[in-house]
Amino acid sequence: MSAPIIFLISAPSGAGKTTVCNALLATNPNLRRVVTSTTRPARPGERHGVDYHFFSPEEFARRLAAGEFLEHASVYDRSYGTLKSSVLELLAAGHDVLLNIDVQGAASVRQVAANDPVLGRALVTVFLTPETLAELESRLRSRGSDSEEVIARRLAEARSEAGRWGEFDYLVVSNTRAEDSRRMQAIYDAERLRSERAVFALIP
Repeated sequence: MSAPIIFLISAPSGAGKTTVCNALLATNPNLRRVVTSTTRPARPGERHGVDYHFFSPEEFARRLAAGEFLEHASVYDRSYGTLKSSVLELLAAGHDVLLNIDVQGAASVRQVAANDPVLGRALVTVFLTPETLAELESRLRSRGSDSEEVIARRLAEARSEAGRWGEFDYLVVSNTRAEDSRRMQAIYDAERLRSERAVFALIP
C-alpha cells in the first residue's frame, strides 16, 4: 500500500547499530539487506551475490570510476561499497532496503540521492548514539574484543561523528537494546505510512 523506502541507519562503532538492524530484519519480512561489494577474497562457504559481491581491485576501481557506487570505503587495504543498482533492484521489486552505513557513507548516499528522484523519495536516515562518550566507551570495553588503541580511535571518531547528527532525518539516543529496537521500528512504521508514499485507491 506504500512505495518502498531506503532505511539508512548510522551510528558510532559500539552504539548498537548492528543489533537494531538485525532486529528490524527479523521482524519485517519485506525489509531487505543490500549485498555489499568487496575486493577481499571470499572465505570458505561464502557465495558471490549472496554474502558479498566479490570483485577484483581492478573491477571495483572500474565500477567506482563509472559512478556505480552509492558509497564506498577502504578498510585494511580492502575496498567495500554499496552498488546503486543493488538498491534500485530491490526497490523495483517492491522491497524496503536497509542500509547499515557509517556517517561518511551516509553523506555519500545523501549526495547521490539528491540527484536521483527515485532514491531521493525513498531515503530515510536515522542516527543512533549513546547519550555520552563515557557510555560508548563502556560499551566498547564490555565487548572485550578491542585493544586500547582501537578503543581510543573509535572514541575519537565518535566524537567527530556525533556532531553530525543534524544531517539525519531522525536522532535516536540509545537506551536499552529493546528500547532502541522499538524506536527504530516506530520510525520505520511511520515512514511507511506517510501519505506521499501511499499507493492507494479506495475500493468502491
